[in-house]
Formats: sequence, C-alpha cells, structure tokens
Amino acid sequence: MPSVPTRGGDVAYRVKGKGQPIVLLHATLHDSRDYEVIADRLAEKYRTISVDWPWHGDSKGTPSKERLSAVGFADVLEDVVEGLKLEPAIFIGNSVGGFAAARLAITQPDKVRGLVLVNAGGFVTWTPFTRLVARLLGFASISRLVMPHLVGRYMSPQTSHDEDITRRVTTRARTEEGASVVAALWRSFLDPRHDLRSRAESIKAPVLLVWGTRDPVFSRTAAEETKLCIAGAKLEFLDAGHVVFSSMPTEFQRLVQLFIESIVEE
Repeated sequence: MPSVPTRGGDVAYRVKGKGQPIVLLHATLHDSRDYEVIADRLAEKYRTISVDWPWHGDSKGTPSKERLSAVGFADVLEDVVEGLKLEPAIFIGNSVGGFAAARLAITQPDKVRGLVLVNAGGFVTWTPFTRLVARLLGFASISRLVMPHLVGRYMSPQTSHDEDITRRVTTRARTEEGASVVAALWRSFLDPRHDLRSRAESIKAPVLLVWGTRDPVFSRTAAEETKLCIAGAKLEFLDAGHVVFSSMPTEFQRLVQLFIESIVEE
C-alpha cells in the first residue's frame, strides 16, 4: 500500500477509480477494510481513497503515540489531504472518522465539498454517566476486559462482512496493544477540543448523517443532537449497527449516491 507522511507517522491508503475524490475514514480499532463492500461500487464513478488511521491497519504510527487521540487523528487528516494534494473532497467518516472529517470542514472548509457522517462523535452532550464510562474505558486494563464484549453489541452483525469486522476488532481489542489504542481514544473523547458543538456553525459544506439505530454507543438521540448542531444537515436512519455501510451496503450507497449527485450537479 502507498503511504503519506503525517504528524502521526506514515499513513497507508488505498485508491480506486477516478474523478471526484471521496475519502473513507474508519472507526477506532477498525481499519479501511470496513469499507470494502462499498469502495468498489463508489470507485465505478469516483476516486475512492480508503485511509488507515495511525496504529490501525497498515499504518504503524509513531513510537511516542503523541497523536493517538481523536484530535490527533483530525490533525493527521489535515496532513493526508495536504500530502495527497486533494481537490475539495467528499468525506465519509464513521465514528472517530466522522469527527475528524467534521473538524476538517471547520478548520479547512475549502478542502471539503461534502460530509457523510456515520454514527459520528463530536456533537453530543456528555452526561456524568457517559463521562464515567469514558474515564473507565480510558484504562487499558478495563478496555481489554470490556471492549471484546462491546464490539459485538455495537456492530450488531447482520452480514458475513459484519461478522468479519467483529472478529477482527474483537481479536485486536483482546491484545495489549489494542487495549492501549482504544483506551487512549476513549480518554481523548473527554478533551474539550473533541466537542465541536460551539463550532458547528462553521460547517458550510452539505452534510448527510446516516445513522444505524442498533448502535447502543451512538444512539438515535446522538443522531438527533448532531442534526440540531449542524444547520441544514439531512438525517437518515437505517436498521443497522455502528458500521452502517457494512450491514446495509445497498441502502447506504443509494443514500450516498443521491447526496453526491446533489453536490456535484450544483
């Protein structure tokens, strides 16, 4: 796989197709393979770029892990966009990938033609309970015990591809390295810079929210909160878990295709 240098180390990526660039960003402990079921379909019309975050997939990351956080990944995305010399792109971001894409739309709006946020973070109210959960999962020893069980719940597998993702992520969550990675990400969600609500008005690009209703971590309420924050955002619910595009690829692609066409034809 080719790679591009970033503040978080060399980031691996896959490119398919030609035309309008579409950048695919995955969730914590996942990797770019999550998007395999839709990348080929999108590549029939567009230049599709699937990215592995640092310390994920084929991206190694730096030894210090200084950028191992949601905000750090958002910084890395800025470097990826600059390193690949991308024209304004459409970003499809799942979970922490959605946060990074949304922050890019705030900090570098000229780089973002459209956003598809899939069960994404950055726009929800943190309650005392959810803060406690994040703090606890911020300990690698606790994450290593809890995450292997949580993965199956938030994935809510419906397809063989879902099951492959669940096995892959669960296996990594049981390792010392995987637990360290996921704990660092959970700690970072409590960083005030992870809260984009006060800056959401700066998002001028068209936004489509696609939300899986079976996800207990990013609930329907989180989707509605996110929609309220982002002026003009369109919200679509699908009967799926956290990785909607894997569970319901045909339905997801239909929604995204209509969204892309509405932007490209403007």
